[in-house]
Amino acid sequence: MAARPYSSPARAEASALTRATILDATIALAYELERTDLTLEQISTRAGRSVQTLLRHFGSLDALIEAAVQRGSAQVAQERRPPAGDVGQALRLLVEHYELRGRFVLRLLAREPDDQIVTGPGRLLHRGWVEEVYAEAIGSAGAERDVLTDLLVVATDVYAWKLLRLDRGLAAGDVERRMILMTDAVIRRFA
Repeated sequence: MAARPYSSPARAEASALTRATILDATIALAYELERTDLTLEQISTRAGRSVQTLLRHFGSLDALIEAAVQRGSAQVAQERRPPAGDVGQALRLLVEHYELRGRFVLRLLAREPDDQIVTGPGRLLHRGWVEEVYAEAIGSAGAERDVLTDLLVVATDVYAWKLLRLDRGLAAGDVERRMILMTDAVIRRFA
């Protein structure tokens, strides 16, 4: 008689909770230290789990960091999730996101290529956000759709936020209004 594989919903749930705790600790530590070159010891201490537990769940530091980047990217995408058809609200959410995470992202960008594990997917995430929020305008741009997309990416990029919010010292609402003016002007040019 063949042995049945052991399966315990409680054990699986505990394992998933441990995994989530480790990933959340990794993300929190990266934000706190403003870097992604973390050590297993740092993460272990923050997560309240042994290094061996981290390795048992992820296999290596690189795999743990990669899983944390995926989880963090999903969280960022959720923070920036645009409401259907409401560009103004989408830009409001984007500026709120930059207020929360913009300084961290700028520090990672300054350290490239060291933190490219985060900045590379971040660029793709932002372009995807632009393509979703401005789908109608981009769709009607015909052969110039890539040009329009590029310009909208630039007008809503974290560096645009930095120039207006941090360098000029404008209020978040003023940054939002200027981004609306820039994106509207670009879209009108391609209409």
